[in-house]
Amino acid sequence: MSHSHSVVRFSRRVALPALAALMLSPWALAQAPNWPERAVKWVVPFPPGGAMDAIARTLADEMGRDLGKPFVIENRPGAGGNIGADLVSKAKPDGHTMMITSIGMATNPFLYQKLSYDPIKDFAPVSLLAVVPNVLVVNDTQPNVKTVKDVLEAARKSPGKLTYASAGNGTSIHLAGELFAQMGKVEMLHVPYRGSGPAVSDLLGGQVNYMFDSITSAKPHIESGKLRALGVTTAKRSSALPKVPTIAEAGLPGYDLSPWFAVFVPAGTSAEVVGALNKALLGAMAKPAVKAKFAHIGAEPIGSSPAELTTHLKRETERWGDLIRARNIAAD
Repeated sequence: MSHSHSVVRFSRRVALPALAALMLSPWALAQAPNWPERAVKWVVPFPPGGAMDAIARTLADEMGRDLGKPFVIENRPGAGGNIGADLVSKAKPDGHTMMITSIGMATNPFLYQKLSYDPIKDFAPVSLLAVVPNVLVVNDTQPNVKTVKDVLEAARKSPGKLTYASAGNGTSIHLAGELFAQMGKVEMLHVPYRGSGPAVSDLLGGQVNYMFDSITSAKPHIESGKLRALGVTTAKRSSALPKVPTIAEAGLPGYDLSPWFAVFVPAGTSAEVVGALNKALLGAMAKPAVKAKFAHIGAEPIGSSPAELTTHLKRETERWGDLIRARNIAAD
């Protein structure tokens, strides 16, 4: 169950310092390709306002400054990230189109009858970026719901009646709810939205009961008191919400969902360009200003080699494929 954490721990300890040192070596400079030659298009396959968008924008600013060419964010939301992924899979593999993505790279092959791309064959992995915990939140107007156990009890009393919002079918926010229902042996009604923003709006408006939202978009509402945080989805507590227990601690032992974000480029991109992009990403993530922004949005930085990302994607594909089949989840 803790596959993702083994990658996180190894990478955070080893990859960032090692690669930061490599970036400064004369050998690394000698090997550097002539990249980027112009602006780099960074596709975000979800709307603005979520963790993915915030991470990409933070890194794009730094990398643009470091490399002297702009990294331009292009939001291409829709179909659980497939619209953006399709676009990038068909782009020229020259290092001038890249994509930030998430658990969807592991889950979409099981969720959609037909994908226009192959997550393994059509992309070259660059680096894991961060884990951003999801958090189970309720509207503060529900005075009787104070803990994870309260949610489980309420769901047992009214099977299939309580609703939880998500940022779309198969997103980590949706899978968090499915894993919760599976492990808690409860039935809840899933209400998918196109992105986290509109889902939070309806949660705040009282149209849905719960949400396993990304800490990034939930945190301002938790701090303002409009949403109550009941538990984080990761195996460890989040440094962004240290007082909030994990869902495992709070009533579902063994529960662990660690939403990860990573960068991929089109397959066929040269190893030299992939290496240069990997170094640029890790260099940006090592900066105090970036670490501070990540902490603010609840992102725990990772950083990895392309090979580590390949291994991570394979593990996640197996794990979530099993849940999706067991829960009979489809996005079409």
